[in-house]
Amino acid sequence: MATTATASVRRRAALAKRVEKIVATTPVFDIHTHLYDPAFRDLLLWGIDDLLTYHYLVAEAFRYFDIPFEKFWSLSKTQQADLIWNALFLRHSPISESCRGVLTTLNLLGLDVKKRDLAALRRWFAKQNLEKHVTRCLELAGVAKICMTNSPFDDVERPLWQKGFRRDEHFVGALRIDPLLLDWPGAAPRLAQWGYNVGAGLSDPVVGEVRRFLADWSKRIGAKYLMVSLPPDFKFPEQNNCAQLVEKAVLPHCREFGLPLALMLGVKRAVNPQLRLAGDGVGRSDLQALQNLCAGFQENKFLATVLSRENQHELCEEMTRMRLELLGLSVTLQHSDARVLDQLVYKWTHFREVISTALTDKYGNLSRAGWEPTTAEVERDVKDLLGGAFERFCRE
Repeated sequence: MATTATASVRRRAALAKRVEKIVATTPVFDIHTHLYDPAFRDLLLWGIDDLLTYHYLVAEAFRYFDIPFEKFWSLSKTQQADLIWNALFLRHSPISESCRGVLTTLNLLGLDVKKRDLAALRRWFAKQNLEKHVTRCLELAGVAKICMTNSPFDDVERPLWQKGFRRDEHFVGALRIDPLLLDWPGAAPRLAQWGYNVGAGLSDPVVGEVRRFLADWSKRIGAKYLMVSLPPDFKFPEQNNCAQLVEKAVLPHCREFGLPLALMLGVKRAVNPQLRLAGDGVGRSDLQALQNLCAGFQENKFLATVLSRENQHELCEEMTRMRLELLGLSVTLQHSDARVLDQLVYKWTHFREVISTALTDKYGNLSRAGWEPTTAEVERDVKDLLGGAFERFCRE
């Protein structure tokens, strides 16, 4: 009995080592971030102050701050980072996932975090060349390609796209259309200003102009997909502007261009507006809208992320296991949602640990059922889970 148990433990350890190695060395296609091609310069956030002023840390730090919101936002980014460093790393242990992520990133970049020396960290980042730092972060994270979030309604971003620039092959465009769908009365005058013959209504000619706008920008940025974040109360079909634009303009455009429509369901904007980005929240969505879209438009491709825990968003090990059990391998288990370049390092380092443990258990279950997964099969599966299934879905 002891010999059998020992052999089982050894098999499990060997399997875990094999899976861990494959997961660690498989390149990732990060299918959703808020990062930018280095050509965008100031829009690409990176470095210690951007890491520390990430909105998750801002929200956490305000539990300790005794200053008004407006006072904090009036400070420079460096001053804000000082306050957050003191509150979350010096006066308290940095045990939250967001704080741990900062430390993981700095550690893997070769920096000594034991000294708690923020000034030294700043000096190191100030010496870095942006292009070389991009390459290093991608290598440490094992990321081969990154989907950006690109909005024609961003007054800083739009002119660079219109002018044109030399693209970094690692960064892929994704066309974000939130203002178009969620604020048509505000979006329509902007389209008119840009040369599209639209008015406040949604007549057939206006819908045609919206489709021309979508076509122009899909081509301009080389969009991998279109995307929109929708509130918990989004319903489809409906007679409101949002649902009508989806049905009459967005879905036909996506069919014509062979592009998926990515829906992020359950976003509640500005729950606490004084916290800015940190003040957003999530809510439980009625997934009947998604069912209706998939059933009613079977020639379209949909990517879906649901944000509330009830809708299974939180990418902890429990949710990763549930997704594997319910969906098998036809799923992309994580996108980083990174807003700061350096976050790629910890987000993918931490998640590889999660997926390795979950997959080892799944393959162990197969082994006990008499099915021994080969190394080639594990490599194939991991490639699918880390972006391969997404790329194939977009091509088909």
